[in-house]
Amino acid sequence: MNPAAQPALQLRDIHLPAEPGLWPPAPGWWILAALLLVLLVWAAWVGLRHYRLHCQRQRILAMIDELEQETGDNTTPEKIAQISILLRRLALMRYPRRQVAALTGNDWLRFLDASGGQGRFSQGPGQVLATGPYQPALPADLDIRALGNLVRNWVIKNMEH
Repeated sequence: MNPAAQPALQLRDIHLPAEPGLWPPAPGWWILAALLLVLLVWAAWVGLRHYRLHCQRQRILAMIDELEQETGDNTTPEKIAQISILLRRLALMRYPRRQVAALTGNDWLRFLDASGGQGRFSQGPGQVLATGPYQPALPADLDIRALGNLVRNWVIKNMEH
């Protein structure tokens, strides 16, 4: 056979397949999106928790400042009860609920001592937090400044990030 005698082949040009579409994404992208979503939810939860701690901390510090600015005659058992309530809220946010929620009286003061009070809640000016809210009048020898400093130091120590 003579190669020149053969008829020319009718070949078509090479056609490339269509480019893959952007949707649906590959499984790896779905996994990455799910991980990013979980990370975003976790970051939002941590941010909200820190924001709540910060707000509670600022609230109790403002209440302590207000209490210290008043004279001892104007300090009421209700204000002492509010400080104790705010301390408990902060402790519940910071420590496990089963460790803090059921504490009252001297047990509550011992917990405050163990978590940063250095014995000054159960043996010092912090004693008023256990008994003061239930008395018709606060003790005359109550040192408001010492109580304020004690509570402020506990709050700052326990609410650090």
